[in-house]
Amino acid sequence: MSDSHLTFCLLSSILALILIFTFIKRKKPTLNLPPGQMGWPFLGETIGYLKPYPAITIGHFMEKHIARYGTIYKSNLFGEPAIVSADAGFNRFILQNEGKLFEISYPKSVRGILGKWSMLVLVGDMHREMRNISLNFLSHARLRTHLLKDVEKHTLLVLNSWKDNCTFSAIAEAKKFTFNFIAKHMLSLDPGNHETEQLKREYVTFMKGVISAPLNLPGTAYRKALKSRSNILKFIEEKMEGRSKRNQEGKGSLEGEEDLLDWAMMHSNLSTEQILDLILSLLFAGHETSSIAIALAIYFLPGCPRAMQQLREEHVEIDRSKKQTGEVELTWDDYKRMEFTHCVVNETLRLGNVVRYLHRKAIKDVRYKGYDIPCGWKVLPVLAAVHLDPALFDQPQQFNPWRWQGKNKSGSWQNTSNNFMAFGGGIRLCAGSELSKLEMALFIHHLILNYHWELVGTDQPLAYPFVDFPKGLSIKAEALSKYHNSSLETT
Repeated sequence: MSDSHLTFCLLSSILALILIFTFIKRKKPTLNLPPGQMGWPFLGETIGYLKPYPAITIGHFMEKHIARYGTIYKSNLFGEPAIVSADAGFNRFILQNEGKLFEISYPKSVRGILGKWSMLVLVGDMHREMRNISLNFLSHARLRTHLLKDVEKHTLLVLNSWKDNCTFSAIAEAKKFTFNFIAKHMLSLDPGNHETEQLKREYVTFMKGVISAPLNLPGTAYRKALKSRSNILKFIEEKMEGRSKRNQEGKGSLEGEEDLLDWAMMHSNLSTEQILDLILSLLFAGHETSSIAIALAIYFLPGCPRAMQQLREEHVEIDRSKKQTGEVELTWDDYKRMEFTHCVVNETLRLGNVVRYLHRKAIKDVRYKGYDIPCGWKVLPVLAAVHLDPALFDQPQQFNPWRWQGKNKSGSWQNTSNNFMAFGGGIRLCAGSELSKLEMALFIHHLILNYHWELVGTDQPLAYPFVDFPKGLSIKAEALSKYHNSSLETT
């Protein structure tokens, strides 16, 4: 074969390959991804995204990104390509299409410490089964007839232990209240006994690991948390063995008096491992978020004297009417009468944003507002960004419970309800949302009736991105009767 012939064949082959690649490229549609940057290899922008910032803001990192790219942008977070949404419409779209276009997708480290059967990480039929167990246990009927009384009982146990005119950590007291309540109703553990305190210590270590860097090395918070997780599960399993033996002997709990462990053992087909992860995940969800929300209310209210006064008037009137009828314990009707209190609860959750954002991933190729979200990409609906959006909430960084007054004909708050997602939404709406609001309202009721308090120091809630008070939120509380007397003397 001559050189010219060989050259012609080579050039023809190259031309054919160019034509094939051009045809393939034309056939493959170009994705219109949201604007943004991917940051460093593997780490992406995760470090900047997780940098602590004041909880009543969205932080400098997100402010800068929204200003540059808009409310929907791409990034690389938690080791994966991600779409971040600060857009109210897109967030609702994500939550409404749970299981159809999107599903939950926590980082591997979180799944490893919460457990593969945790309700927080499960999807599909298994999630529905565990959620139904939780919803049945926390049914409206149980809230009215059983749980309300115990919420009040555990509230008073904490508040009555306060020494007058002393300084203490409000977050520690709020956590004591919610932990004691949840431990009683999940495992029948009484406040203050050896088992309860032992479980609480293990749980504190466990929580530190959940929110730490996932480094499974000796001495790290993550390694210690894995050990505490093992100890907690062993503790619960021993309880299960005792319950099984008791049931075999015909000594089961009376109807209506079961704790959640009894309920799961008697009313489900879950395996031992599944029940253990269910109890652990609900202990985490039912304790941590409610206690932070109560601490946030204690933090916000002194800065709004008008709200404090209106709250006190509402609860004094409820207390007065109960004394006239000779009743002592609060009832469901009393709870429903706490109309301004419900506004305070909503505003606390909106401004404080205990749950900042959610972890999801696209399970199909999705197109929204002209943007493409590829299948398999992480999607992060940022609830806090919607709650703090000045286009949706007037002066969003101001604590203003009155924004929740004035319902429309359908019973929803005008201009607020569609954009309020403190408990998530869709099929994964928080199963304990009503219990959490009940805990907040009853704690506020007895707190506002019995104490005047003021903040001590310069503590503030920070987002890590979980919300916490770095100094424990120190407050000084004074019995209200003594406070009124001292106020009169000074005037």
